[in-house]
Amino acid sequence: MKIVTYNLNGIRARLPRLVEYLAEQKPDVLCLQEIKCADDAFPISDIRAAGYDGVWHGQKGFNGVAILTPEKPPTLRRVGLPGDPDDSHSRYIEAEVDGVVIGSIYLPNGNPVGTEKFAYKLAWFERLREHGVELLAEERPTVLAGDWNVIPTDSPDDVFSVRAMAHDALMQPESRAAFRRILHGGWTDAIRARYPDGAHYTFWDYTAGCWQRDAGFRIDHLLLSPQAADRLLDAGVDKDYRGREKASDHAPTWVRLED
Repeated sequence: MKIVTYNLNGIRARLPRLVEYLAEQKPDVLCLQEIKCADDAFPISDIRAAGYDGVWHGQKGFNGVAILTPEKPPTLRRVGLPGDPDDSHSRYIEAEVDGVVIGSIYLPNGNPVGTEKFAYKLAWFERLREHGVELLAEERPTVLAGDWNVIPTDSPDDVFSVRAMAHDALMQPESRAAFRRILHGGWTDAIRARYPDGAHYTFWDYTAGCWQRDAGFRIDHLLLSPQAADRLLDAGVDKDYRGREKASDHAPTWVRLED
């Protein structure tokens, strides 16, 4: 089972890239983030024409997450994280596919640091950690996949320039501590389990020639429960899709689990 996370940066703008990816890679599960459209504007007819179906949680112009599977939609488990019924952001959707529980995540960016946006990021992180504890208690293969908006370390394996990103919310000690608390609760970072060393960037900004200079960083992560980690076969980044015409600034990132 190949499970992919892909921040599209607008599903309408990237629909040709999405359909192209589905045709070429044929993932068993595709988790999308930043679809940036209301529920009724989600292009499900185009996706069905490509041989896929799905569930989604949209928001006009911002955020938005989805989970796609071949032929028929996955079994929806929940929309939105528990813990704040007044949260209006569309950032989490959870479904079951062939016995595997999958969450598609678009964690808040949090910039600028020191504002309510950063406080919201940390609070959302904690809500995700608490929900993750509940998921682990089910003792089932589970994958939390998405744009986590956190660069885990200062290593060049994770970020092209510590200096350039030093004041960004993605690299603050509080953001990293929140990510580590989740990991240390019993989750496995699929990319680092497969490749302990080496740069596996997932994001390159559109500005300053970042793609051409390979000035990227790793913020798209797939976290595995122990039952999913036991089935880990491979993981990676489909980097070349970032270099295609009118591409997202993220590259599809994936894990392959034994059936």
